[in-house]
Amino acid sequence: MTRVGVIGVGTVGRAVVQILEENKSIITARSGDEISVKSGVVRDLSKVSDLSIAVSQDPYDIVDDPEIDIVVELMGGVELPLAVVKKALQNGKAVVTANKALLAYHRYELQEIAGDIPFEFEASVAGGIPIINALRDGLSANHILSIMGIMNGTCNFMLTKMMNEGTPFAEVLAEAQALGYAEADPTFDIGGFDAAHKLLILASIAYGIDAKPEEILIEGIEGITPADIAFAKEFGYTIKLLGIAKRDDAEVELRVHAALVKEDAMIAKIDGVMNGISVVGDRVGETLYYGPGAGGNATASAVVANIIDIVRSGKRSPMLGFNHPLEEGLRLKNSEDIRSKYYLRLRVSDKPGILAKITSLFADESISIEAVIQRPSETECAHLLFATHEATERALHGLMAKLETLDAVLESPFMIRIV
Repeated sequence: MTRVGVIGVGTVGRAVVQILEENKSIITARSGDEISVKSGVVRDLSKVSDLSIAVSQDPYDIVDDPEIDIVVELMGGVELPLAVVKKALQNGKAVVTANKALLAYHRYELQEIAGDIPFEFEASVAGGIPIINALRDGLSANHILSIMGIMNGTCNFMLTKMMNEGTPFAEVLAEAQALGYAEADPTFDIGGFDAAHKLLILASIAYGIDAKPEEILIEGIEGITPADIAFAKEFGYTIKLLGIAKRDDAEVELRVHAALVKEDAMIAKIDGVMNGISVVGDRVGETLYYGPGAGGNATASAVVANIIDIVRSGKRSPMLGFNHPLEEGLRLKNSEDIRSKYYLRLRVSDKPGILAKITSLFADESISIEAVIQRPSETECAHLLFATHEATERALHGLMAKLETLDAVLESPFMIRIV
């Protein structure tokens, strides 16, 4: 028998216990062994009084238990989970985690500590979608050319409502919070940080890039307005929060931001709280992975799949699927060197000569304008909406800084990248 300890018996942890109990016969058949949850750890003991397992409030009760073979870490956070997972590995126990923040900062350190001890983390990215195993195993014969994905269901739900129903940002955020999709403090989701943690994990598997969140481009969806929605619709786009990893010769660009995506693109059709990730390999071409990115059962399904894999396959090394370095000389691209097309919104004084003055600043930064629309905003004010040809982040930021200095520009320019 394989014995499991679950640290963090919340929504996902409870679902893990239930799946292992209720689907026991099929899990035993697929793993080749009986898997049992021996104990769990929870902050509030009163919330798990209905469970059949022993519970405590000390994670080291599980980590130091010689009878437990696999430690499942579902606490969240970074520092305490890091200490707990390190101790579990040092005690020779296999680890399964859904903790994306832990891996965003410490994945290489943990791989070094794990060595030949199984360490699985499928649930850390896109919930129930098996994207980790797809990259690490199914596509292992390929050079990965790009990864582009919707990796945060909260933002996708909000943007879908804004695009389809014209719901303003503040109103749709309140709805997402009421439905439990967004936290009381939604910054981690709507600011793009959750998606960035997931992108870094995928980029490590695909490229061997050891980057931290602070080293990559991360923007959220907070500034999107009805004017941006109208522009997107008029030009055949939808707006998505995307995580993008792309190889360009010896460099890999990593970025998370809102993006205008053509309506006929596969990724544009993923709506609501669902996640979807496109991966392009040099041999297989494009593959698309779609499914629920969060929720107790979906995430627990991935956790239990990792447990089964450990029991069935035994030791698995290395954790990220390669012996570092994966490819010699591959490095992180400077965010300022990333090239894209851009959409730019300006609120300006509606006076003669303003448009000419603004377009001259585009020319100064060698940014070519593809389309421009003027929309009335209020008395003596207007919105100018621009779409550009491809330019660098450096040039675009230089343009925005110059626009800020114009008296005719009444508020900070707002930009969305076009992919």
